[in-house]
Amino acid sequence: MLRKLMVVSVIVGFVVSTAMASDTASARANLSAAEIVDRNVQARGGLQAWREVQAISWSGKLGAGGNQRTTLPMPTPGKQLGKLPVTPRPAAEVELPFIMEMQRPHKVRFELQFQGQTALQVYDGANGWKFRPYLNRRDIEPYTPDELKIASMGADIDGPLVDYAAKGTQIELAGIEKVEDRDNYKLKLSMKNGQAIHVWIDAQTFLETKIEGQPRRLDGKDHPVEIYYREYRPVDGLQIPFVLETKVLPLPNPASKVRETPLPPEKITIEKVVVNPKLDAALFAKPGR
Repeated sequence: MLRKLMVVSVIVGFVVSTAMASDTASARANLSAAEIVDRNVQARGGLQAWREVQAISWSGKLGAGGNQRTTLPMPTPGKQLGKLPVTPRPAAEVELPFIMEMQRPHKVRFELQFQGQTALQVYDGANGWKFRPYLNRRDIEPYTPDELKIASMGADIDGPLVDYAAKGTQIELAGIEKVEDRDNYKLKLSMKNGQAIHVWIDAQTFLETKIEGQPRRLDGKDHPVEIYYREYRPVDGLQIPFVLETKVLPLPNPASKVRETPLPPEKITIEKVVVNPKLDAALFAKPGR
């Protein structure tokens, strides 16, 4: 659960904007990575507009707890493949209310309502704390080193493309690929912390459509993760994706006779966004209990 909550600050941090006129195929092919980013930033409202965003607040519902997968068939010596017995879980995801507040430089506060209790995560840009009553843990706990690493790599308010050079990021065009039947530029971003991710930009609207997420470890193996942006709506001149879907991909294994069943997408539905809200500095300090 904690890892899923931390991922929210990464995927919600990508805010996208107004559509632009489509280019011809030849024009698309001739654009450089820098030109693609320039058009993306312009489509999202412009560089100066993003520099003026000092804080942002999100509220909505986080999908959690569903399981639409069938059980995997497991080989048994001398018998046909059978399915492992599992404890039944609801087929549809449970939607948990959340509020996330972000403030420059790189501060995040996340509250989640779970089973009548409020879970909390706070990151002040250097240190992090968590409160997890759903695990019967009633003390404020510091982030682990791994959790601090994930938090430090979270998206800025304006995402990784705005002012990318000032952030120490190098960008290159990795090709043109289809994303849900639409041409997209695939950009490779090499961050100054050594992390490398890919972002897909729609070749007609110049909006982000997909990003490569942090790998999810399942059954002792790291699975690739893709995050999709859907249902854009205007907020104070900016266009925000109000539906975010995370897909954990199965690993290819040609040697195995058992095909891995994909996990169902995890959905985040945004209900309200406030740009430049007045946030008390105490929100991002160590919580007191």
